[in-house]
Amino acid sequence: MGCAFVKQVKHAPGYEESTLLAYETAFTIKEVESLYELFEKISHLIFNDGFIHREEFQFVLFKDSNKRNFFADRIFDLFDIKGNGVIEFGEFVRSLSIFHPYTSQDEKITFAFRIYDLKNAGFIEREELKEMVLALLNESDLFLTDDVVETIVDQTFKQADLNCDEKIDPMEWKEFAKKNPSLLKNMTLPYLMDITMAEFPNFVMNFEVVDEELDWH
Repeated sequence: MGCAFVKQVKHAPGYEESTLLAYETAFTIKEVESLYELFEKISHLIFNDGFIHREEFQFVLFKDSNKRNFFADRIFDLFDIKGNGVIEFGEFVRSLSIFHPYTSQDEKITFAFRIYDLKNAGFIEREELKEMVLALLNESDLFLTDDVVETIVDQTFKQADLNCDEKIDPMEWKEFAKKNPSLLKNMTLPYLMDITMAEFPNFVMNFEVVDEELDWH
């Protein structure tokens, strides 16, 4: 009786089966497999260890591993679900799934809240919102006086901070986002519908100041 030999496929550390990830995310099994090929390519750009490091994340976005970007750093930190300084394959797929067109609005709202919750305290304070506004302006090469920035922050809190405790909690943020859908327009990437044809999504550079679209009246 002959022996059958099964070729063992070596996967990156932290690899998770495509069937599981497809079940838990908006991607199909085929798309998860394509994402693994993309993940492998990125994770071997500099360190060649099967994880995406911050420098590799920066390089794939800006072609420069030393270029620091506020939003690239923030998105990297949120993709790094375990908080161990690297992005594993499962984290990569689950995080990208948030930006899929089929992902629910509530999941996108929650992720957007976490982007603004810089201290990871479960609420957004004035200083965090101001820091985000200043970063958005800087990314857009726009300049506004400090008075105008303070007005943006004041008006946002006036509309979002429903219980007037000087903090925006997740439920308040949810109501605020639903009244101001422009806040979520960068949370959906249509080309994730066909990930087999897509490059790594450069969504980091797409955030912009949307204060002129907020309904303050």
